[in-house]
Amino acid sequence: MFDIVGCITNDHDPWMVGLAVVICVSGLTALYLLLVRAGECVESRRRSWTAIAALTAGLSVWATHFLAMLAYRGPFPIHFDLWLTAVSAAVPVAGIWLALTFDRYRRTRPPVIVTGMIFSASVTAMHFLGMRALIMPGLIRYDGTILAQTLVAATLFLTMSVCSHRQLRGWWRIIVPVALGTLGIVTLHFGVMTATTLIPGGVPMPTSGHPINRLTIARAVLAAMTLIVATMIAAAIIDRLLTDLRGLTRATREGIAILKNGRIAEVNPRLATQLGVTSAELLDSRPEDWLEALDGTALTLVEDRPVEARPRGGGDCCLEIMCHEIEYRGRRAVVMAVRDLTEQRRAQRQIEFMAVHDPLTGLPNRTYFAQALETAIAQADQQGPIALLALDLDRFKAVNDLFGHAAGDMVLCRVATILTGAIGSGDVVARVGGDEFLILQRDADTTDKVQKLTQSILNAFAAEMDLSRDPMAVGVSIGVALHPQDATDADALRQNADVALYRAKMSGRGTASLFDHEMDHSVRTRRALEHDLRHALLRGQMRLVYQPLVATGGAAIIGYEALLRWQHPERGDVTPDTFVPIAEETGIILQLGEWVLREACFAAALWPAPMTLAVNVSPIQFQLPNLPEIVSRALTDSGLAATRLELEITENVLLHDRAATLRTLHALKAMGVGIVMDDFGTGYSSLSNLRCFPFDKIKIDRSFISGVADDEAARSIVRAIVGLGRSLNLPVVAEGVETAEQHRMVLEEGCPQAQGYLFGRPAEAPVYAVPSALRRRP
Repeated sequence: MFDIVGCITNDHDPWMVGLAVVICVSGLTALYLLLVRAGECVESRRRSWTAIAALTAGLSVWATHFLAMLAYRGPFPIHFDLWLTAVSAAVPVAGIWLALTFDRYRRTRPPVIVTGMIFSASVTAMHFLGMRALIMPGLIRYDGTILAQTLVAATLFLTMSVCSHRQLRGWWRIIVPVALGTLGIVTLHFGVMTATTLIPGGVPMPTSGHPINRLTIARAVLAAMTLIVATMIAAAIIDRLLTDLRGLTRATREGIAILKNGRIAEVNPRLATQLGVTSAELLDSRPEDWLEALDGTALTLVEDRPVEARPRGGGDCCLEIMCHEIEYRGRRAVVMAVRDLTEQRRAQRQIEFMAVHDPLTGLPNRTYFAQALETAIAQADQQGPIALLALDLDRFKAVNDLFGHAAGDMVLCRVATILTGAIGSGDVVARVGGDEFLILQRDADTTDKVQKLTQSILNAFAAEMDLSRDPMAVGVSIGVALHPQDATDADALRQNADVALYRAKMSGRGTASLFDHEMDHSVRTRRALEHDLRHALLRGQMRLVYQPLVATGGAAIIGYEALLRWQHPERGDVTPDTFVPIAEETGIILQLGEWVLREACFAAALWPAPMTLAVNVSPIQFQLPNLPEIVSRALTDSGLAATRLELEITENVLLHDRAATLRTLHALKAMGVGIVMDDFGTGYSSLSNLRCFPFDKIKIDRSFISGVADDEAARSIVRAIVGLGRSLNLPVVAEGVETAEQHRMVLEEGCPQAQGYLFGRPAEAPVYAVPSALRRRP
């Protein structure tokens, strides 16, 4: 040992020796890195990587030897034979390739030892060929004992190097073999050099052959070093690429696994998180160990087709798995991409739920209920008759207006809870409108079952919605239609349930009503009128007639009241008492009212001044905030003076949003329009209304005038109203004067104006004179 150390320190240039060791370490590092890469590849590529590894290692060993030879300080100058030097470079390449090839096909421990021995033999042969290539004026003698010890030690180190690479894992399988291999090669070279003695003289310096000098050898060594460095750079690039790929797999939101022979060889942290385990637990396991189909059965992976699965025991977690065959590290493998669809599926279920459910109450909506009803009707022959209940809340609009929409929403949720608790397990309750609900009752083979359900609902409302204790309490009205007794299809069944509901509401609300066909006829007639009324204006079926208003003293016509008439093509004249309530309930009155106002203003503009025009205005119209603008536009367009227009309203106008109504009345009066209290004495708080707003005229309802001749109470009321008007300086109009006797009594009571058939029936063309018999006082 001391002889070897002395040989290195005394007979060699330490810097050159250090460089030789660096080359040796670099070459062996490249060798074992390339062997790792070769082990990951398929057989065809493994042979290529093995050859590259042998070339790199062989040349690095050769470069190590000759750099060490260049570092040697001999007693005389030396040169090298070209051919032997070239052969000495080829020997370790071939020998290492042979060792690696042998190792590839013989993977048990004894052949690994043989591999190390072949490795050692090739390096030894290279060394002695290199020594044989020396051209010098002297002889070479070897110490047999030192030489034998050196060969044994070198062989042992190189064999251990090969074995450790096979046995160790991680970076240790690179570090330890490189250290042992470097130790073996250094031991071999410097041990042989220690056993070598150069004897000057004896042989002359050869003059033939192909000698090469030290500079050429240095260049060759430099080329070998360059090859080694290039190989290392290539290995580094490959490693960097693999590192980048690992970074990408770590950055992705998908779980990624590489499968080799059905087992997980690589995995990113995301997949471990998805499965709730560590990456180490996943390695070398099968996907089926951690995943199962959504129905709990065994997982079957199909290439290039998504498969939905879940972690074993993962609850409602949903994973989408896509497998695709790739080439990974030179071998065919399968990449498994796992995407977590849990949130997406949850959102999808939420969207699907919202599509068929009411977002406020959580009850099924119109779409869901329609499908359920169609299905129930289709299955009625097998599962029995069904009943459809239409429900409408009573007083809900008042609650909404008084307490606000938030309170209204709370009431609707309470109603949903009540209805859900009242129905049977197979029944369906749905919210289909603002305060409209439908219930599908299955197995409704007797009316007793239906009535039991309706009574249960009414009792639940009575218990939960007590108006005496809860100002936000609402009631419910129920209409019921049976299948197939009342209808055989869904639309007809729904219509009949609505007809029954209408009857229940007309019966005083808070009741339930079963459909019957007599009811059907009356309601269908009303609905047909409603339908025709919506198109009456466009079809030219509406017209205006004018009834004169006279001054009772001289029986002179002072104005006309515009009255609307509907000439139906099939039903003939439809009375206002029939169609006006329908128009007010449906909102059609807004369109009709504006049309009447404009048509009447254009007609009155052609009358002699100061003849007035009276137009009735519905309470529904007074809910329009722009009513003054509508009136102003009609006056402007027609050219009628505002002072010639009188708007007749009933006391019901003041019952809805009194403050807003009074603002509208003041705005109209400020324009110069006259405001007339119509049907005075039949409403609410008449005197209070007269005090709140300065009306221009009051009209006594015709019910009092019709009884004035033979009913002392009616005559007293007329007398009181006329006296009230006189004290308030308001003209009073007596409506419905049809006989001379009524006319006489109206005059006797001092009523200044009158209106009725006695003075003229409503006509399309105004008549500006009353009958001559009425021109003098009776």
